[in-house]
Amino acid sequence: MSSAASTARSYAAAIDALNGLQSNAQVIDAIRKSGGKGGDVQLREQVEYMRRIGYEAADLNRMNVLHITGTKGKGSTSAFVSSILTTLAPKAKVGLYTSPHMVAVRERIRINGEPIAEDVFARYFWEVWDRLEQADKPAADEATPEKPAYFRYLTIMAMHVFLSERVDATILEVGVGGTYDSTNIVPQPITTGVTALGIDHIWVLGKTWPEIAAQKGGIYKPGVPALAIQQPEGLDVLESRAKELGASSFTVVPEHPQLKAIKLGLAGSFQRSNASLAIALVQSFLSSSRCPPAFRSLAPASSAPSSTSSASLPSLPSSLIAPTPLPSALQKGLENARWPGRCQTESDPLLGGEKVKWFLDGAHTVESLRCCGEWFRDDALAPTSSSENTPTRFLIFNCTSGRSGSELLSSLLSALAPPPSSELAQPFDHVVFCTNTTFASGDSKGDLTSNAVDASDLAALQTQHDLASAFSTLVSSSSSSLKKAEIHVLSSIQEAVELVRQEGEKRRVEALVTGSLHLVGGVMAVAELPL
Repeated sequence: MSSAASTARSYAAAIDALNGLQSNAQVIDAIRKSGGKGGDVQLREQVEYMRRIGYEAADLNRMNVLHITGTKGKGSTSAFVSSILTTLAPKAKVGLYTSPHMVAVRERIRINGEPIAEDVFARYFWEVWDRLEQADKPAADEATPEKPAYFRYLTIMAMHVFLSERVDATILEVGVGGTYDSTNIVPQPITTGVTALGIDHIWVLGKTWPEIAAQKGGIYKPGVPALAIQQPEGLDVLESRAKELGASSFTVVPEHPQLKAIKLGLAGSFQRSNASLAIALVQSFLSSSRCPPAFRSLAPASSAPSSTSSASLPSLPSSLIAPTPLPSALQKGLENARWPGRCQTESDPLLGGEKVKWFLDGAHTVESLRCCGEWFRDDALAPTSSSENTPTRFLIFNCTSGRSGSELLSSLLSALAPPPSSELAQPFDHVVFCTNTTFASGDSKGDLTSNAVDASDLAALQTQHDLASAFSTLVSSSSSSLKKAEIHVLSSIQEAVELVRQEGEKRRVEALVTGSLHLVGGVMAVAELPL
């Protein structure tokens, strides 16, 4: 292959072509106002795209899917499941598809926990690209565009990768919702699970708990176990959806009693619920009659589903979903799990941890920001013996997609207060509101390019000024005794990182970065923090 041809089919060229499939802010706004295509239409299109690249729907069952959705914790749960399966069967191939990425797009498609290499990504990207351009397009499907949008393209590509690489198991994390998500085209996953619910993406999923639960429960399938974590809202709707869709069982997974004594690979007490669901998903996967050969020898002792009333679905027995004592291999998988940008603590590679310590959590919902605040409170705000040891603290924050900045900030600040206080806490000396633009030049790293923000809003830093105003109002209206922070509105992530490092040259700094996974990914890229 000539150097010119090689460049044209490189990883960088693939990322440029992929970015061209993003919808811009005006298109997204128009879709929101009009309602866009119906979800059933989008799913039919997704099946048609798979057909165009050579797969029928039934072929997707060969991926041996564990399908996971929820409002918060679905990525962490997916990471736990991947780690457990690779620990249990080191010679097996375990695929993992998640979103979004932190620094590089290829992070979304992993095998045995590792992102596929750039050359592998490029090869499969262009294979899908070419097949879509060359495919016959039947008259019945003329309305289907030649190529899908960004996330849907990556979903198609991930499935092509996993089928081509002959993975033994695949963990599919839903992008948004469940019922109409582009991952929801696998006819027969082996098991399905729903993590914690919350209010998010209301223009897609609805504004109420029942509406959101109904969308999440849309991943349940005929004859397949349906699992969900214990939670105060939505369980009745999830069970109703499981019955409606013909699931073989519906099981509410409580927190495993041993997890308080185990140091999970992912920080935060809330991860115990995600780890419990991960255990249950793996156990239901291993006990399935469709468990793939690479894992079949690991099948737990069979036991009958728990008896229930005739009006309810049976549930999987607690001895299966929460084995006690927890087998050592399951425990090791939980301890070894890693997931970038979620309750992650890193020393600054330029200045060192003695000068700058980064606290990174891509929390972007009311519920997840509450968990983020509790994590930062417990890890960073514990009382010290001397006030001289108190570091200068930064909050770097942004939010996207029309989310309520005031509500999100309130959730974070209220969680920073030591219990049982219900007041807001304000421990930060500097509060930075910046865009998700990577560099001060106005450019973004190719993998981090986003067209979803309105250019005029970005130029005027409107979202960031609104956040600054909301923060000031929250703090001033809560208590006059709260610390006064210096507020900065900046146009790039690079400027925020430089501000933190400038302070770190003079004194010890702790910086919490949250509110947006894209923001966290940008900080990791600019500061060169490890994934």
